[in-house]
Amino acid sequence: MIQSVPNLSINEICMKVKSITAKEIFKRFPEVKAQLWGGNFWTSGYYANTVGQYGNKDVIKKYIENQGKEKEYQKVHEAQLTLFDF
Repeated sequence: MIQSVPNLSINEICMKVKSITAKEIFKRFPEVKAQLWGGNFWTSGYYANTVGQYGNKDVIKKYIENQGKEKEYQKVHEAQLTLFDF
């Protein structure tokens, strides 16, 4: 979780965090860059939400804790498309 001043946009914050952390990881562990497809440490997306006086920080905490864990996906509809070998 990050607390910021209101004059920075969420996009600016995410770009700064990603840039700083990627540079530091590549500096400390140069072999990592060679193992990454395209040499990029971060993907282009990010998740952002706000927590205020009446916000729910537990939802955000749970999201962060579950990063990188396998998820079980449920079938939404019985007639979902399937792939066939032709």
